[in-house]
Amino acid sequence: MYRLPRRSLLLRMGIAMATITALAFASMVSSVIVAELTQGVAAAINQSGTLRMQSYRIANALAQELAATHDKESFRRRTDDLVAEFESRLVDPRLVSVLSKNPHNGLTAKYRQIMQRWQNTIKPLFLRLANGNDSGSAGRRSDYLSLVDPFVADIDSMVKLLEEDVESKIRLLRLIQIGSLFLTLFVVFLAMYLMNNRVLVPLRELLACAKSARRGDFSLRTRHTNDDELGQLGAAFNVMAEDLSKKYADLEVRVHEKTTDLERSNRSLELLYNTTKRLHTAPISEAVYTAVLKDVEKLLGMGPGAICLTGDDDTGRAIKLATTRTHIEGEPDTCSPPNCPGCFGDYKTHTMKFCRSSNQLLQVVSTPIRDQELQYGVLLTEILPGRSLEEWQKRSLEAVARHIGIAINITRRATEGRRLALLEERSVIARELHDSLAQSLSYLKIQVARINAILSQSDGYQGVGPVIDELREGISRAYRQLRELLTTFRLKIDGPGLSAALEETVEEFRSRSGIDISLDNQLGSCQLSANEEIHVLHIIREALANVTRHSMAENAEVSLHNDNGEIKIRISDDGIGINERAERLDHYGLAIMNERASGLGGNIQVSRGTDGGTEVNLAFTPVHASGPDENLRRTA
Repeated sequence: MYRLPRRSLLLRMGIAMATITALAFASMVSSVIVAELTQGVAAAINQSGTLRMQSYRIANALAQELAATHDKESFRRRTDDLVAEFESRLVDPRLVSVLSKNPHNGLTAKYRQIMQRWQNTIKPLFLRLANGNDSGSAGRRSDYLSLVDPFVADIDSMVKLLEEDVESKIRLLRLIQIGSLFLTLFVVFLAMYLMNNRVLVPLRELLACAKSARRGDFSLRTRHTNDDELGQLGAAFNVMAEDLSKKYADLEVRVHEKTTDLERSNRSLELLYNTTKRLHTAPISEAVYTAVLKDVEKLLGMGPGAICLTGDDDTGRAIKLATTRTHIEGEPDTCSPPNCPGCFGDYKTHTMKFCRSSNQLLQVVSTPIRDQELQYGVLLTEILPGRSLEEWQKRSLEAVARHIGIAINITRRATEGRRLALLEERSVIARELHDSLAQSLSYLKIQVARINAILSQSDGYQGVGPVIDELREGISRAYRQLRELLTTFRLKIDGPGLSAALEETVEEFRSRSGIDISLDNQLGSCQLSANEEIHVLHIIREALANVTRHSMAENAEVSLHNDNGEIKIRISDDGIGINERAERLDHYGLAIMNERASGLGGNIQVSRGTDGGTEVNLAFTPVHASGPDENLRRTA
């Protein structure tokens, strides 16, 4: 339940309004009371005036009776009428009603005095004179006339008392009205004063404070903190402003911290982006590493740095790839004297300290350069004087070092891959030369030996002709093999892709051999890697070369199909068919096709067709359908 404060404004204003209402009510009630009290006083005054007039009438009647002789009976009746009229006027309710019941009241006392004088003196005397019972009537009339003036004076005194009573009541009413008016004005002015000092001024202060708070300024406080409603509101506002000021300050601190964190994050992201871009969009060189070190200095607020890699020898000395540091002669440094084991440490991020001759402490952060648990070297970065290494700087340095390690690993793998590819290509060339030109040249060497043996005989010139023909055929075969080898080594797939290369190959062998070779390519959207496309094209060329040289066929067909992710290739002809038992020249071609099929992870079969001729069937699963492990295995 709500309880009003001890000095409640509502209570004060209520008291003021109640006071004004009470004063107005008192003024109205007093007016009504005075009006009621003065009601009939005018009639009473008028009636008192008639008493005075009636007294003079009686005196006048006596005077006339002394001056002339009248009928006694007529005088008596007139006298009785005058007495009765006087008494009726004396006891008239209009006069009696205004008299107070208090016997000590002056007006009441005066009325009683007049009543007593009338009853005890004037009336008896007047009646005796009217009846003629008094022997000294002439003297009595004189006495009576002498009593009229004092009696009328008493009546005038009573009238004056009536007038004074009315005037006193009117004065009392006037005093009440004036007092009520001044009290009402006082209460009104007091209420206006309280309204101004206790309501309007605090409200203006609260409004000013609210406007200041709306602008974000919570330092303004209201001074009105009394026990009334607005004082409690002002105190509550001050407490709220204080809390808001603290929260706003705390919020500003948090916003500043978050802004600082975002700036650091942006700088870290920019550094990582620049590092990745520099390391992976251009050949790795000293200029690239130097640019990365400058980015580290600019975006992380670090000092000069260096990138050192472990050497290949056992001396423990490192190789400095790039640096932005300037050695000061005579000053201690990480590399004067060389301290490679100290820089490498246990391949964890650590800080090294060096005391220079100027008593300035040099701090260098050593960040390991690694990738997949392989340690390549360290990234050395100086901490600027008066600063310390923050956690976000440490994380950024480690991220940059990891990217450098990844770039070094990729570069080494690429170099190793190119070296292995070169060795593999040399091995392939050696196999090709061994199985083709080497055997042909060996065959030619044998033929030359036969020629020498024949020429050493007496009739050798007659038998040398067939050998020379065989020698000529062998040279032609060796020249043809050389051209095929050159074509094979120059073969590449670019532009339109495998489909166009197959059509060109089929058209080439069709025009060169005169055999009607058809192509049925049903691979559709199946994608092969570049290595798989090269192997497939080589196997098809080798099979078509065998068809051209040995099959004596008129028609041949090359078909490629995708059987639920497995690639199946068939090369068939309608020639004489392969002789699996007889020894054949150029047998090296089948061995090469087997090696290429193994490289694809598949198998190849060469057999006679059911309707004659020869069939070469190759089946393998592409790399994308066999998963990453299989991909790594085939690449290896």
